[in-house]
Amino acid sequence: MSITSDEVNFLVYRYLQESGFSHSAFTFGIESHISQSNINGTLVPPAALISILQKGLQYVEAEISINEDGTVFDGRPIESLSLIDAVMPDVVQTRQQAFRDKLAQQQQVGGSSGGGAGTGSQSGMAKNGEATVNGQENGTHVSIKQSNHVEPMEVDGEVEIPASKATVLRGHESEVFICAWNPVSDLLASGSGDSTARIWNLSENSSSGSTQLVLRHCIREGGQDVPSNKDVTSLDWNSDGTLLATGSYDGFARIWTKDGNLASTLGQHKGPIFALKWNKKGNSILSAGVDKTTIIWDAHTGEAKQQFPFHSAPALDVDWQSNTTFASCSTDMCIHVCRLGTDRPLKTFQGHTNEVNAIKWDPSGTLLASCSDDMTLKIWSMKQDSCVHDLQAHSKEIYTIKWSPTGAGSNNPNANLLLASASFDSTVRLWDVERGVCLHTLTRHQEPVYSVAFSPDGKFLASGSFDKCVHIWSTASGALVNSYRGTGGIFEVCWNSSGDKVGASASDGSVCVLDLRK
Repeated sequence: MSITSDEVNFLVYRYLQESGFSHSAFTFGIESHISQSNINGTLVPPAALISILQKGLQYVEAEISINEDGTVFDGRPIESLSLIDAVMPDVVQTRQQAFRDKLAQQQQVGGSSGGGAGTGSQSGMAKNGEATVNGQENGTHVSIKQSNHVEPMEVDGEVEIPASKATVLRGHESEVFICAWNPVSDLLASGSGDSTARIWNLSENSSSGSTQLVLRHCIREGGQDVPSNKDVTSLDWNSDGTLLATGSYDGFARIWTKDGNLASTLGQHKGPIFALKWNKKGNSILSAGVDKTTIIWDAHTGEAKQQFPFHSAPALDVDWQSNTTFASCSTDMCIHVCRLGTDRPLKTFQGHTNEVNAIKWDPSGTLLASCSDDMTLKIWSMKQDSCVHDLQAHSKEIYTIKWSPTGAGSNNPNANLLLASASFDSTVRLWDVERGVCLHTLTRHQEPVYSVAFSPDGKFLASGSFDKCVHIWSTASGALVNSYRGTGGIFEVCWNSSGDKVGASASDGSVCVLDLRK
């Protein structure tokens, strides 16, 4: 057996992703050309790197427990090696020598030779010197919980969504990072690491079941279109559901018709696009990239109207406040509020102490919520420089946030404004933002939670986690009302406009649609 540098790179990339170091993974992926390797990521089990290191340690331990003539080293108790020890041959020799001396001493004293067994459970081996199962022994968690070895949560029978209510859509050849329902019809868009987006027709009157349109992301090379081999990182429908915008690791944003035809290609970013959004009016698209800039595009001409170069590190997320004003956040820990036609930020919010992963304006555009790897959620207002609320309760990075739909034009105009946060600490929290308090902590997930989404009436919240589960909660009581266990880690969940279907995209290439009609 041999291992190529491509394979090592892929395992390291996977380890960074699974550990929640998503931006490091992005950067490493670019530099090591992961997308050009021909490794099928869907076949590589979680924690593969840890598992290989573990096996290597067992081999080294076996090797040094055997004498040159093939007999087992007297009494066998070389102490469990740590990984660092195992790559330092001198350590191994001194250990062996020390053990021989100890044995000789015991024999002189006439004591039994049974002592000296390894006591410390050093990282990598179990207390009894036998192999650990997938790094589950002390000290070897390395922040990858084994999603394939966690016992599924006991979910009450009434809560479990039966398989008959779940439609699994297959076609993608790699992880499906994102999904979004068309705002006016039951078309579900999904974007994947296989360099395609797909549009699935799930309307009742679709004659041929759930048909899929494949939107291949290609680049021009030598006068012809070739697959870009880059992840589709973001997608968003315009408000009337006629056009779909996608952002890709290849640095291009693209606009497609709902029939799957490419309408225009937007090229000005230098490097991957991490986020993109239509404004409400549908005349502009906003994008954020690794090149530290955000761009407002004219959706009709495909031209860049204005590029905003205010961040000092990759821009991770953007959100419109109005048709011409938006906020952006970055790994530089800053949030800028900018306006089309203005060449300085209107406002800069500082206070996070680590990268800011996501930002969202509340439905009225008065409050801006942000979440960060610093484990806090902050609420900002244009009326002041410091944050209105600094919400500290999560114990790990907060990956994303969503506001509940409220106010005029929503399905629940009188409900209290809620904010949901999804964290790598495996919990979801629901916040009353007026008072700055956590109303509910939702604790049934067992792995990082990557996505949350409110139903259109605000009464339910869907959450998706790397534990392969989609949970649906009552926002009033915090009770778990529905649960579905899929076949891969869930990256994104989303509700259709009528609030009776939830889409979920997964790490094994599947897209799942849950029908919640009674």
